[in-house]
Amino acid sequence: MENNSSETTRHVSRLTRETLALVLAGGQGSRLFELTAWRAKPGLHFGGKYRIIDFPLSNCINSGIRRIGILTQYKAHSLIRHLVHGWSWFRASKREFVEILPASQRVGGEWYRGTADAIYQNLDIIRTHSPRFVLVLAGDHIYKMDYGPFLAAHENLEADMTVSCVEVPVEEAAGELGVMTVDDAGRVIAFDEKPEHPNSIPGKPGICLASMGNYIFNTDFLYEQLIKDADTAESKHDFGRNILPSIIKDYRVFAYPYRDPATGLQAYWRDVGTLDAYWSANMELVSVSPQLNLYDTDWPINTHQSQSPPAKFIFDEKLRRGMAIQSMVSGGCVVSGAEVRGSMLFSRSRVSDYSTVVDSVILPDVIVGQNCRISRAIIDRGSIIVDGSVIGEDHDADRARGFRVTDSGLTLVTPDMLGQSLHFTR
Repeated sequence: MENNSSETTRHVSRLTRETLALVLAGGQGSRLFELTAWRAKPGLHFGGKYRIIDFPLSNCINSGIRRIGILTQYKAHSLIRHLVHGWSWFRASKREFVEILPASQRVGGEWYRGTADAIYQNLDIIRTHSPRFVLVLAGDHIYKMDYGPFLAAHENLEADMTVSCVEVPVEEAAGELGVMTVDDAGRVIAFDEKPEHPNSIPGKPGICLASMGNYIFNTDFLYEQLIKDADTAESKHDFGRNILPSIIKDYRVFAYPYRDPATGLQAYWRDVGTLDAYWSANMELVSVSPQLNLYDTDWPINTHQSQSPPAKFIFDEKLRRGMAIQSMVSGGCVVSGAEVRGSMLFSRSRVSDYSTVVDSVILPDVIVGQNCRISRAIIDRGSIIVDGSVIGEDHDADRARGFRVTDSGLTLVTPDMLGQSLHFTR
């Protein structure tokens, strides 16, 4: 058994060394509205001190994949700055790298016109690395995944393309996720991009098989399909809309079910593409035993973080006690005579005397003044909440102040909504 295990490990290690990962990180994240008005979705803060893109990048490193390209486009400055500060420690002498591949009109004078076109415009760069496999990853989902078994399954199935997938409720996938239909061997026989009425898995009513946006291609096959797609005038040049549906009939395309290796059950995966989904995924982390374990030393999530002092809680009087209950409070935060409950405070945020923050996500560098009440809210980076503010209790009042309120009653506040123009001056 030990010999077989060692042989399997070496085999997977060889596969990861022969793989080039390309992370699609150019998305706007329009369903997050003002939260992505000045940043790309993959660069959005998550989990107290991380960025969303840290999760697929950490998965690559932990899986043994150390040749990575990151394709950027929409408002990428803060994302690129994060990558330069936090992901530039690779050793070129060992053919390790994280390369940033911005849209630069390399082919035909066009910006990236879709996910497939983004890869197509970098074919010359891919060729210089001569990978056997190309692993295409969405840069805007939260999950921990070992890509080694994914690659091994792709090779064992003699697939041309393999798609990682998760089982999700039909109502969650409707209009939001690509949905696959597979045969008994796991071969994809149909694919619908964001259907309004997804097909359920046979025997599992109400559950469908959704694409995670992660694909493995044999490199020569990828070249062939991208060039064909680029020559198709009516194409949207997108993997989900065009490439995948066009190859299902004639090529070996398989689904790879992403499951927890310990339990065999559906593994943790979150698409945080809406304000409610983003808030919920952060709120899950402050629970007693969240499904996503950020304290797992065997699968660390790497990031760049400023050198901040420890979080500080000050004053211990009856009505002026600095405390946080069932919350996550990051470095550099100060809770001064205030109460934080069921919330997440990102780095260097401050909550002042006699204020309460409940069930809220407070991004970095936020200042909450005195005598404030904040409930079920997302407060964007750098916002200054003036003394006596009440947010999240009266939705009509929130809307009247220019805040965004979702259908579920979640309030978003940004510096621009507060008249605090951090990004430009009028």
